[in-house]
Amino acid sequence: MFKKNLLAVGLLASALVAGCAAQDGHRSTGQALDDTGITSRVKAALVENPTTKAHDIKVETNRGVVQLAGFVATDQEKAEATKVARSVNGVSSVRNDLRVQPAERTAGEVVDDAMITAKVKTALIGDSRTKAHQINVDTKEGIVQLGGFVDSAQAKAAASEVAESVSGVRSVKNALELK
Repeated sequence: MFKKNLLAVGLLASALVAGCAAQDGHRSTGQALDDTGITSRVKAALVENPTTKAHDIKVETNRGVVQLAGFVATDQEKAEATKVARSVNGVSSVRNDLRVQPAERTAGEVVDDAMITAKVKTALIGDSRTKAHQINVDTKEGIVQLGGFVDSAQAKAAASEVAESVSGVRSVKNALELK
C-alpha cells in the first residue's frame, strides 16, 4: 500500500513539474527530440541540394521553427535554403537569417575570421549573462553573425554587447531569436 501511495505521489509530482516546465516556456523532452530530428533532416536536405553550401549554413530548431544562419554567396542560394528547409516534414516555419556575401576570401582572411569567431565564443562563455551553448557564432570579413534561440531579450542584447567588445569585430548582426 505504501509503495502504491509513494508511486502515486511521485507520478503527481512529475506531472506538476512537467506542467510547470511547459508553462514556463521550456520544451518537453519529446519536443526537444522532435526539434533535433528536424534539425538533422534540414541539414541532410541542405547537403543533398546542389545549390546550397550546407557547411556554411547553421541550422537551429525550436518548437518546429527553423532558423538558418551564416553566410552564403548568392541570393539564389539563400532562397533555395529557405525552400529546402520548408520542404522538410515537421517544419512549421523558417526564419532565414542568412547573409549574402559573395566576396572570395584569402587564406589569411579565413584564419582571421576563425580567430574572431573563437574570441567571441570564448567571451560569450565567460559572460554570466549569456548561455554560450545557445548561440552560434559565424564570422566573415570581420562581420560576426549571432544565431540560435535564447531565453530572453536581455540575453540577446548581452550577446551583441559581448561580441562587439571583441577586438577585430567590424560589426555584429544579431539574428538570435527568443525561445
